Amino acid sequence: MDAADPNDRKTIDRNWNELLQELRVTQTGVQILTGFLLTVPFTERFEDLDRLQVTTYLVVMAGAVLTTGLVVAPVAFHRVLFRRRQRRWLVEAANRCARVGLALLALTSSGVLFLVFDVALGTAPGLVALGVALTFFAVCWAVVPLVGERRGDYPQP
Repeated sequence: MDAADPNDRKTIDRNWNELLQELRVTQTGVQILTGFLLTVPFTERFEDLDRLQVTTYLVVMAGAVLTTGLVVAPVAFHRVLFRRRQRRWLVEAANRCARVGLALLALTSSGVLFLVFDVALGTAPGLVALGVALTFFAVCWAVVPLVGERRGDYPQP
């Protein structure tokens, strides 16, 4: 970052603060999901799961842990690089982590929905729930903002 350009520094600082606010919301949801998933193997019903259900559980558990790691990573980056004038790198790296973390959160949440439907109603309804959830996340988190951007519905900075 060029120290001579105070506007650039203000923009980077604003971007960092906005990103941290977004990550706080995501972190809470991911941590609750991960905590809930951690309790599942300790329930009596866990022994009744078939191989597909146990595999699905393990995949979504791993996804929840990886998502947690991605959305918390910017905090660790900041701690390591504190006062080293690396704010631009922090914003760029945190943005990448947030994007990948959101994608993984969508996959993990959809996988959890598949597991619940599979246990409650069977594999076919579980696959339908999985498809609906993935479609919902793709439309809500990707298509809507991109369509809005193309239409010019968002004010330009």
